Amino acid sequence: MRLASYLHDGEPRVGVVTPAERVVAVADLDPALPRTMRELLALPDGLRRLAALTPGPEAGVPVGAVRFAPVVPDPSAIWCAALTFGSHVHEAPGREAPPYPLFFPRVPASQVGHREPLVKPAVSDLLDYEGELAVVIGRPARHVAIGDALGHVAGYACYNEASVRDWQRHTPEIAPGKNFAGTGAFGPWLVTADAFGDPYAHRIVTRVNGEVRQDESIDALLFRIEYLIHYVSTMHPLAPGDVIVTGTPGGVGMRREPPVFLAAGDEVTVEIDGIGTLENHVVAEEATTSWTTI
Repeated sequence: MRLASYLHDGEPRVGVVTPAERVVAVADLDPALPRTMRELLALPDGLRRLAALTPGPEAGVPVGAVRFAPVVPDPSAIWCAALTFGSHVHEAPGREAPPYPLFFPRVPASQVGHREPLVKPAVSDLLDYEGELAVVIGRPARHVAIGDALGHVAGYACYNEASVRDWQRHTPEIAPGKNFAGTGAFGPWLVTADAFGDPYAHRIVTRVNGEVRQDESIDALLFRIEYLIHYVSTMHPLAPGDVIVTGTPGGVGMRREPPVFLAAGDEVTVEIDGIGTLENHVVAEEATTSWTTI
């Protein structure tokens, strides 16, 4: 089952994406079900009840007629992992794989949906792409054993964890470069865990203007998804709708020779087979204020 957060006629909704590539509002299928993704995932039997409903072939509206929101527009937490693929670790000379996952938070307000613009900030020309797999939590998780972790997953989506590289290096804490407005693309939709199957049987492919920049099997993760869930749940409770972004493979623009960064007009896609393709175009932010060092 594919589930999308979207706007239609200016109203936020959550809906089912049908095999006919139409989006059917959950409220039209069962008015008793919640109307946001986070509330739907928090309902213990929400996905089961929804899966039992069968939209008609002409129900809903075409996928192209809606404006997509981030898969979960308002998670209580987004935990982004860094240096989780050996190909990305070793594309920086002398860098070694960390002994534990490196996590940083991303604020929900920095996210955009499928086909929405990625914003190149006015204060930097070093906006970089990072295609990643996003894991969406479906059941509360605290001190979860590794063997039980995947049972807490509602589903998966694509993520472009776009990074502002110079701001990322302002301090040892990289979060400033990871939280610019309009830089976290999350979509196109959530594919439920049962439909996605074995996450390690899929690939991440990132393209810029049609050119492949990243291409890696999810099986190459240095830290397995189960371990990432276990690790985060040990330090903080995970709630339905929370997101773990699992890290990017090698091939980022910063490490190419010469480095290549995103510019206004570029088209960026993150494709994961079994999910689909997250598409975003890059626009330049209109500067309203200047920024200088103190």
